Parts: sequence; C-alpha cells; structure tokens
Amino acid sequence: MTDKIEKGPAATPPAGPGASGTPYEAIKAIPVRHYGRWVSGVIVVALLAWLVYAFSQGNVIWKTVGDKLFDPAILSGLWNTVLISVASMALGLALGIVFAVMRLSKNPVTSAVSWLYIWFFRGTPVYVQLLVWFNLSLIFEYINLGPIYKNYTVAVMTPFMVALLGLGLNEGAYMAEIVRAGIQSVDEGQTEAAHALGMPQTKTMRRIVLPQAMRVIIPPTGNEFINMLKTSSLVSAVQYTELLRASSNIGNTAGAIMEMLFVASIWYLALTSVFSVGQYYLERRFARGSTRSLPPTPFQRLRANLNMFRRTEVAR
Repeated sequence: MTDKIEKGPAATPPAGPGASGTPYEAIKAIPVRHYGRWVSGVIVVALLAWLVYAFSQGNVIWKTVGDKLFDPAILSGLWNTVLISVASMALGLALGIVFAVMRLSKNPVTSAVSWLYIWFFRGTPVYVQLLVWFNLSLIFEYINLGPIYKNYTVAVMTPFMVALLGLGLNEGAYMAEIVRAGIQSVDEGQTEAAHALGMPQTKTMRRIVLPQAMRVIIPPTGNEFINMLKTSSLVSAVQYTELLRASSNIGNTAGAIMEMLFVASIWYLALTSVFSVGQYYLERRFARGSTRSLPPTPFQRLRANLNMFRRTEVAR
C-alpha cells in the first residue's frame, strides 16, 4: 500500500522552477495509519498481562524460585547437562561424518551398513535406547574385548556412559543425514577438479568438499545441539544427575515441586539463549564468501537505528 500524497503550501524552499517558470509545489507524504496493528498489539499485551497476573496469583512460592536458582546442587546439575550435551553432540557429529561418507560410498557393504544404522537409531525412541543401555547387564554380564579390556557390564555402564551412548548414537543417525545433505549440496565439479589435480578421495573430501558443505551443515547442527540440551533431561531416567534430576530431588525433598520445575525451566531457557547466539555468529562465519555482503547483526542494526535517531534529533 502506498502512502497518501497531498499537495499544499510549500513547507520547504522550492526545488526550482518548473517548465513554465513557476516553482514546484512541495509534496507532503502522510503515512497510512494501520489501526489493525495497534488493535492487535493491544490485545497481545493484554493477554500477556493477564497471563503474568494469573501466575502471580497462583499458589507458587516465587521466593523459593529465587533462592534455589543458584543452589550448588542446581549448578552441579547444570554443569552435568552442558557436559553430557557437548559430549553427546561431539560423538554424534563424529559418527555422522563417518556414516554420511559411508552412505555415499560406492561400496555396497559400507553403504548398506550406514543405511541400517540410520534406520535403526532414527526409528526407535531415544528414551528406549537409554533404557536398553541402562539394562545391558541383563544380557551381557561381562564386556569382554579379549586381551584389550574385560570388566563387569554394571561397572562399565555408569550413568554418564549410558547417557553418552544413548544420546550420542541416536544423534549420530540424524547428523549422518545432515552431513550427507551438506556434502551433496557441493557441486560435483569441485570433486572432479580436485581429482584432475591428483588429489585422492579422502583429501578431496577433507580439504575441498567438507569446508564448502559446512555452511549447509552448520544451521541444522546448531538446532540439533539446542534440541540436545533439552533432550538431555531424559537421562534423569538412567540416574544421571543433570539439571532436571537435581531440581526434582530438591523439589521432592523440600515439597516445592512446581517451584523447582520453574528453576529448571529458567536455566534451560538461559542455556538455549546463550547457545542460540553462538549459533548465529557461527553461521555468519561460515556464510562468508557465499554472499557478497553479510546482513547486519542485531547490534549493528541497533547502532544504525540509534545513529539515525541522533541525526534526526540534530536536524530538528
């Protein structure tokens, strides 16, 4: 919709004489008023205010939320959440690269094994996989690797190991598909040119294909990691003391179940917000070269708006 235009007396000096020698009339632009935006904005603000008021009147002891937010047990569970998320994501990324390359291999055996791995771990719930690893001692009393290692399965399958295998192997199946899509997004001419220069297949993949595929791989990988931070709450079922389990232990002991759930939610929101910012700047880094100019960051846009406001004030 264009702005309304009305003619009136010259509010500014005329730009110059017209063809007939008479001065141009100044054009005053009147912005179109969008009343629907104001109405919808007022409705949304009213609903948010009602929601805040409803929670303020609920039977929630908010002082307990503030007091327990930095409890040592909560901070320990928070660290365990970050630790298991980073470790599982690293394992999943490594497995994803390996199985993506296997999936694209011309060897039918490696390609079939990769497809079977992806099919199995994507087709079963991660919660079920965690319980299988947790109860592995019911099937195997010992983990026997011959002369390399032998021990009781109960001793090997600690809560951390169960959580790492359950989350990492499941994530590897999803990362394999993400990496495969990124590799296939690179033009085949890049590989052909590298082979024409005498580069072997492995070096071509490591030095030519994967660096270009990263700008396609990074965005979904960041989303997967943020999802991993929340999925890590499932490992409380296998006795790994992460954020949710630590909050639940305090809530059951102190009789403040809802308050501690709010504490856990606040920390999950903080973690996802921090890592979302990191994902944004990581995407910008790998997007260099794909576009002529990168879009401004939120801070750059804010600075530009402030400078525009200052120039407007000075002009007045």
